[in-house]
Amino acid sequence: MTDSGQLMARVGRTFEAGDVIFREGEPGDTMFVVQTGQVRITRHGQDGDSTLAVLGAGDFFGEMAILNGRPRTATAEALTELRVLEINARTFGQMVVGNAEIAVRLITRLARRLDAANALVDVLMHRDPKSRLILGLARQADVIGVSLEGGGVLVPISHEELASGVGLTHDEAEEVLVRLRRLRIVEQTEEGFVVGDLDRLREFLEFLSMREKFGDA
Repeated sequence: MTDSGQLMARVGRTFEAGDVIFREGEPGDTMFVVQTGQVRITRHGQDGDSTLAVLGAGDFFGEMAILNGRPRTATAEALTELRVLEINARTFGQMVVGNAEIAVRLITRLARRLDAANALVDVLMHRDPKSRLILGLARQADVIGVSLEGGGVLVPISHEELASGVGLTHDEAEEVLVRLRRLRIVEQTEEGFVVGDLDRLREFLEFLSMREKFGDA
């Protein structure tokens, strides 16, 4: 048996699509490293659950419960059949001390999380709901977007997740989405939102920002 096979046999776990690995608010003393499959990370808000990330092979999650000893800050759910390594605090500490690459990846991950938090603050500071929704959609496309073979990006979140993530009601978000669909910038599907051209989406945002600054022409 290979080293990876031995490790999987010792600390490996498998989940079926739809299985919850852990829930927001639960105590936790282990983290997980994705071997195969995908996992969705969500957080519950006033208007429902919001997708924070969709992770795949090589990604890790749940490390904050080890680092700060606090309850889980999000829910992790298997999107597909999932194989992970479950690592406890002691093993994690040994890995960080003994492997510089793991330490660098952790620092990079935490820096990205801080950048994401700052980006969300920028989104919520916009008073114009149209700008907030477009900024939020563009941000989600950068974080969890999946490139499509025919071009464009699939953002696998629901209408409710998008609206709650930028502090809008369902109707406020729909008003903006109607216009984006009419302009054929965004298409809504069962899997989420398809952005045909991210540059065009950002250009439309610049147009709205200029109009907000100088008033309607």
